[in-house]
Amino acid sequence: MKKGTAKEERLTIFIDGSNLYHSLQALKISKINFSKFVEFLKKDKMLISVFYYNASLDISIDKKKYWEQQKFFDFLRRIPGFKVILARMKKHKRENGKMIFEVKGDDIMLATDIISGAYENLYDTAMIVSGDEDFVPAIKKCQKLGKKVGNVYFSSTSSNYLKHSCDFSICMDKYIKDMIIK
Repeated sequence: MKKGTAKEERLTIFIDGSNLYHSLQALKISKINFSKFVEFLKKDKMLISVFYYNASLDISIDKKKYWEQQKFFDFLRRIPGFKVILARMKKHKRENGKMIFEVKGDDIMLATDIISGAYENLYDTAMIVSGDEDFVPAIKKCQKLGKKVGNVYFSSTSSNYLKHSCDFSICMDKYIKDMIIK
């Protein structure tokens, strides 16, 4: 076919922000260039959008970290095609009195968006940046609807079940080094 006559493959990327954060921490990476990250994943596909799921930190615990995170979310929102989707942060008090925090609702939001995008024919290929195997039922539904789904993961947080349920997978461990912001 002549260039320009083939239908360009439409791509949407779904990033599990908490999973990505912990994956980067395991590699001792604090910041990456998200534009380079997305460009690497996009390759020759037409990028439709990037969804980034996370939750705001508790401002009463650490105001400085809270405002740094808000600045980060604002930065992501300025990248063309990026949509920041915020879930909620749940506090748990352990028996020893220590407070722990957990992002709640982000996985179901991601699963809902990937399935609704498949039904609405908003993309041809979806990439999930996560190691969370809870997404497998949503992936299988998208595949049943004729969509390709890829898993972008890091070895520290990967799930074999998730990787093998997808049409393709990309381990970012060696590639992410080119995207680090010093």
